[in-house]
Amino acid sequence: MKRLIPLFVGGVLAAMVTPTASADVPQGSGVAVTVARFATPDTATKAYTYDTALIAPGAVALVLATPLRRSTKTLLSVHGLIPNRTYGAHAHQRPCGALATDAGAHHQHVVDPSQPSVDPAYANPENEIWLDFTTDDRGRALVDTVVPWRFADRRAGSVVIHAQPTATEPGKAGTAGPRVGCATVKF
Repeated sequence: MKRLIPLFVGGVLAAMVTPTASADVPQGSGVAVTVARFATPDTATKAYTYDTALIAPGAVALVLATPLRRSTKTLLSVHGLIPNRTYGAHAHQRPCGALATDAGAHHQHVVDPSQPSVDPAYANPENEIWLDFTTDDRGRALVDTVVPWRFADRRAGSVVIHAQPTATEPGKAGTAGPRVGCATVKF
């Protein structure tokens, strides 16, 4: 029996989705929704696991990005990950792919002219979407963030989960270790 998950957008029940299904909101609404089950790159379609020891195939991610008046709120919910473990997570430039690097670099509202970006003036939670989380004793987590900007012509394409929490010091800002999973999101 498939389990239905209520999906609320702006406080209103928008859909009931299953963890195996993808929930897509109509184009032009500005709301991005992805519900996907992680799978290995040879079978994945929306959520890829690149390290099965840290994200087992079958784990689930839900990403919801909502434009507000002058900002964007992004929510990440996961379940089926390692209990009591901290992960880094960020919006990346491109959709996920078979290789962990396919998602590109972090999406930045104001792009750092020096790449890869490790300058805290650019690699920070106001210029990028950071969603670091710690799972509970059942391997679940829910985190959200609000950035003071909205997407325009350049949009992020995925949320990448990293093996470590995000560093903030100069020369390492924005780094979070290996990419262990990725969920494609049409921001």
